[in-house]
Amino acid sequence: MRADRLISIIMLLQTHGKMTAGELSRRLEVTVRTIYRDVTALNVAGIPIYTDRGPGGGIGLLESYRTTLTGLSEAEVRAFSMLNIPEPLVKLGVAHQLKSALLKLAAALPASQQGLGVTAQQRIYLDTAPWTPTEEPLKLFSVIQQAIWGGSLIWIRFRGRFDSELELELFPMGLVSKGNIWYLVGKCGEHMRVIEVKDILEARILDLACERDENFDLIRFWQGWCKEYNERRPAYWARVKIAPEATSKLSLYFGEDVKIQLNDREPPDKRGWITMSIQFEHFFQAREKLLSLGMAVEILEPEPLRLSVIDFAKQIVEYYRNVSPKR
Repeated sequence: MRADRLISIIMLLQTHGKMTAGELSRRLEVTVRTIYRDVTALNVAGIPIYTDRGPGGGIGLLESYRTTLTGLSEAEVRAFSMLNIPEPLVKLGVAHQLKSALLKLAAALPASQQGLGVTAQQRIYLDTAPWTPTEEPLKLFSVIQQAIWGGSLIWIRFRGRFDSELELELFPMGLVSKGNIWYLVGKCGEHMRVIEVKDILEARILDLACERDENFDLIRFWQGWCKEYNERRPAYWARVKIAPEATSKLSLYFGEDVKIQLNDREPPDKRGWITMSIQFEHFFQAREKLLSLGMAVEILEPEPLRLSVIDFAKQIVEYYRNVSPKR
């Protein structure tokens, strides 16, 4: 860890020219005293690093000590500078290593191009963190990664449909992040399985090595699996009437995916209500989403969905009728 920090200090000084001990300590998340100890260690190792005391002072490198990365165009430097650490890599535990690598590359830019990177960073920022973080069992990542790199079978216990719990032994082929959700790709017998990591409740490496199929292409498999999933994606259609005040807020209630799938609209009736068909993934999602609209929706069909929503509404009314509010 200290070796990485010493390299990071050199890279930061090459990038910024001169920095105070306080600035370095904040960037590297250590104390100022640790920074001064690292500076001494770098001097002993022969790195031409110096310290200026007083106002306007700081820690810097002699200008002659610099390696440069040449051949990059202005547009390439700007594109490189927009890179940050994606949220999935933070969860995977490689954020520190990637930050160190980006610092090394940034410090290797010629002095004439250093300003381009800073300019790009102040104008475009890519925030890959979701508004609502997904609750994934991060402690399982280390177990899964260890099995992937070591070529071992693992036993997992995970959530299935309708709150069931399943157990499975498989050979992990890889991890894929899509939309800030992690998926485990594994081989179970002759079949491939894809399981959301957030659904895995327990994972254990088995003392059974397995030879990986070197012809397996994770990217190609994932692209093919996504294509097949979209083609066989379950569809549950509901025909409803929507109040005019709720029509413009459908994406808020249902999400963009459901909004895109709205079709078969009919002209508004005398009240301004619009009849349309909406596609959900399953019955339970349809009931949950439509209940959130309250009196702004009327379910026309299918009849089982309509009756289920009516039953839920009656249960809610009955509950609040019999419960006194706490004072």
